[in-house]
Amino acid sequence: MKMTAEALRQRIGQFFFPAVFINDTEENIQETERLIREHNIGGLTFFHSRASAATNYESKQKIVFNDDSYEKIKALIVRYQKAASTPLLISIDAEWGLAMRIEKTPQYPYAITLGALPESKSHLVYEVGKQIGLDLKAAGIQYNLSPLADINNNPNNPVIGYRSFGENKEKVAHFAIEYLKGQSEVGVLGCLKHFPGHGNTNVDSHLGLPVLKETLEELLENELVPFIKGIENNVDSIMIGHLAVPSLNDGKDTSATLSKAVIQDLLRDKLGYNGLVISDALNMHSVSKLYETKGQLEWEAFNAGNDVLCFAENVPEGIEAIFQNASPDRIFESYDRIMNAKEKAGILSGNTSASGELNFRNASLLNTKIAENCITKIIDNSSNNMFFEAQKNNQFAKLSLYKNTENDFFKTLNSKLPSPEFAFENLEDSNISEIKKELENFETILISLFVPKAKPANNFEVNDEVFELLSDLLQTKKCIVYVFGNPYVLPLIPNLKKASGLIQVYQDFEEFQKTAGKQLLENISCDGILPVNIEIQ
Repeated sequence: MKMTAEALRQRIGQFFFPAVFINDTEENIQETERLIREHNIGGLTFFHSRASAATNYESKQKIVFNDDSYEKIKALIVRYQKAASTPLLISIDAEWGLAMRIEKTPQYPYAITLGALPESKSHLVYEVGKQIGLDLKAAGIQYNLSPLADINNNPNNPVIGYRSFGENKEKVAHFAIEYLKGQSEVGVLGCLKHFPGHGNTNVDSHLGLPVLKETLEELLENELVPFIKGIENNVDSIMIGHLAVPSLNDGKDTSATLSKAVIQDLLRDKLGYNGLVISDALNMHSVSKLYETKGQLEWEAFNAGNDVLCFAENVPEGIEAIFQNASPDRIFESYDRIMNAKEKAGILSGNTSASGELNFRNASLLNTKIAENCITKIIDNSSNNMFFEAQKNNQFAKLSLYKNTENDFFKTLNSKLPSPEFAFENLEDSNISEIKKELENFETILISLFVPKAKPANNFEVNDEVFELLSDLLQTKKCIVYVFGNPYVLPLIPNLKKASGLIQVYQDFEEFQKTAGKQLLENISCDGILPVNIEIQ
């Protein structure tokens, strides 16, 4: 089929999904409208603001919170779709819901929390996918760049961790597919990432290039299992990670995003995948600094086998580079895949409008169900009467770390287990030695640790003084510890083995705090399973 140069360039435009920001300047918004009109780009990937976009966080720009971000994104999507002659496929990272990018929207548990559910409760993961899909459609978004299919087999991973369903490859595969099916049920496209597997890495690919040392056989045995299951279940798209696999690249540290051997030979030919392939964000430092000529990175990524160029920063130059270098057949191939995805998302008929309101009530009910099934008892050397006995003898106190005593966990307990309460909020406002002195009068302490951060940098932002306090209490008192946060914090707590009880709660949502309180008061059994291997000291 003969085609004019202009028509071909218009098709190439469909491969570009530049980043757009909810909280942006009018000037930037108009610039995006111009890109849409002039270059017929295929879609957009939304971020909260320039300060929050992945590679900007090390510049420590302040993220400014904005209560009307949700209304803003809805209005922006309408504006951008108006500028488009081919309806745009609107995408976002919403691994745990729109809340990953937009304040005041429903938040669902992290993947690591879902990974603590027993296999028999996998329908709850399906429900999470479905609810997130409905929330996206409410805003006018048709494509969620989620879930992760990465197997979390490296506790020092700075960027995957809590975003993975865990380290059991079968469970990761099963839960990722349930999540995808839930989204698909409501007409939202999904994406498995980061092929060929970002779990066993210890470099953050936003900032550097992680290297996977595995051979192809080892990858087929482990990392690739969830992707293979996804392909068998017709996953809509697969995202290629910025990580090098020298064993697949003649020993070279080429990023998978730019590797024909990874995309064409392994994913397409060997694993038989014919769906949409999307690059990880092309502004990430592991690839963005490789080429000086604008447009060359986009061409290299397309040439390696990506259909969608996510967070492409050089749209006109990239279109030109692909136009000059790619065969028409290859262009048509990627164009058809993108059009099929748009067809499946139901937008080619022009129906791109947002579907309505967010359902906070459903989110809360679902979060409660998940909490009831995922809370995990790790150490159980205490009887339930222990608290009530100690309380009767005025030997019982509660200590909250990183939240004040008004937290929902304590409030739930106080109906039946009132006691003196102490809190450490931060080093500026709380006096640890004073707390320690006060606690000397009690023999049984219930400790709630609200882990400040989900990422492991700087020990999850837990202060050394807090670790020392915990160590001291664990050695001298009967301590029951409830941990609201990433379970990878557990090995950092000295003498944790000496606890009389240790319960892992994963999230600090109100629903999780109340469920944990109820579980303690009524001695309800905990059905959760730790999704990662952890050595407690």
